[in-house]
Amino acid sequence: MKFVTFNIRCDYSQDGDNNFCFRKALILEKIGRERPDIICFQEVLPHVAVWLKEELKEYYVIGCGRSETLENEQVTIAYRKDSINLIQMETYWLSETPYVPASRYPDQSICPRVSTEALFEDYAAKKVFRVVNTHLDHEGKGAREQGLRQIMEKLEKASLFAQAPAIVTGDMNAEPDSPEMAVIQEYPDYKNMTEGIGITYHGYLRTESPCSIDYIFAQGFACTKVEKWEDRKDGVFLSDHYPVCAELSFE
Repeated sequence: MKFVTFNIRCDYSQDGDNNFCFRKALILEKIGRERPDIICFQEVLPHVAVWLKEELKEYYVIGCGRSETLENEQVTIAYRKDSINLIQMETYWLSETPYVPASRYPDQSICPRVSTEALFEDYAAKKVFRVVNTHLDHEGKGAREQGLRQIMEKLEKASLFAQAPAIVTGDMNAEPDSPEMAVIQEYPDYKNMTEGIGITYHGYLRTESPCSIDYIFAQGFACTKVEKWEDRKDGVFLSDHYPVCAELSFE
């Protein structure tokens, strides 16, 4: 199974030559060539979600906005119609009240944060697996730690197909050696499939410092290959993050 985490960048027409309108063709070309089974997007604004649903014709696209009215950014999951079947899906907020829309942790930014969790069936392998796609807070270190812990604790309490292999992915806004990411070490069955991948956020190589903040953690899978999508055409990137692609097989 080819699995991708892809921060597609909020489209507010703020990026000049790398505005979303200039990146669309490159994104579609790359996805069409690689044909991943699952793509976990972050920073998907409503009009970008519409675009994904219109253009990714071989995929179903699921997710909703993080605001109280289900607008604003989504953490969207796109999965191939011909190879993956959806069994169950839910969105919950990273907070002490996860089923109160737009709820947040006390030390969080003004941005609510959500996770999109889905239980899938792989047609070819005849196996069930779970995916959690998220985007942790960009300001609150405590909120990042609490959010990641919330995700992992929820996975441990799963009831339907409780023993299914699982993948946790997304933009964690934290480096691998940060205290926030130490939470994952409490769950040794989850391996960092992107360990050593290097810089994932590059900011179009402009003023912001590059860092490694995009991850794919998995338990019950082996990784045969992992790479960053570093495609660039006439100075235009896929995004301000390098999407990361891992080829995974069930253990």
